[in-house]
Amino acid sequence: MKNSPAFIMLAVLIGLCYPSCKHEPIDGLDTTPIDTTGTPIDTTSVTGVPCSPDSVYFQNEVLPLLVSNCTESGCHNTIDRQEGIILDSYANLMATVDDVTSTDWSKNELIEVLLATDPDKKMPPAPNQPLSTEQIGRITKWVTQGAPNNRCDEQAGNTCDTTNITYTTFIKPLIQGKCQGCHSGSNPQGGINLSTYASAKPTATNGKLVSSITRATNWMPKSGQKLDNCTITKVKAWVNAGAPE
Repeated sequence: MKNSPAFIMLAVLIGLCYPSCKHEPIDGLDTTPIDTTGTPIDTTSVTGVPCSPDSVYFQNEVLPLLVSNCTESGCHNTIDRQEGIILDSYANLMATVDDVTSTDWSKNELIEVLLATDPDKKMPPAPNQPLSTEQIGRITKWVTQGAPNNRCDEQAGNTCDTTNITYTTFIKPLIQGKCQGCHSGSNPQGGINLSTYASAKPTATNGKLVSSITRATNWMPKSGQKLDNCTITKVKAWVNAGAPE
């Protein structure tokens, strides 16, 4: 069946609402790394479903990895739909990837390309940085759990300790899990490279990092879930301390 003009226009509008890793510049935003809402963030308690160390959560871990590494311009976003695959949400993942719930990795299209050794088949393709063994392991564990659309509160039941936050102990793992796919390599999106301390520090000290994760719409990382309040508070504390390594 041929698509009607109205349907095509709707698809274009949907694509515009869900951009890939090609981010718009954030010029004009308040780049002062402080809370400008007037309401202090509660750092003493966080309520919600606590994260279990024995589980992998789609919204917290899997989706940020897919969006960061697989939905850049020309790839698996709602506009380009490379090979008909869209990886920007749980619904699109389930609808466009074959056997994504299968634990037979030769049939599971998602895991098959992540584990591929043939450079023509492996995803993300070169020159993009491949997912680490640990990251792939987390995704395969999520599949073995039944590939649920689950999420958890990473700070539930815990106090938000903002002392001694450093790049190595907190910021680097955060970037690797949620940002590095877009903001690394020779041509990072938006010209912002967060893959090393030396390249990430200027974005922190000029205020752009905090601005990008705290704005009310189109926040970073580009995923289905905004960073929780405690994580944002820790990033702010790191920046305010001078972004120590």
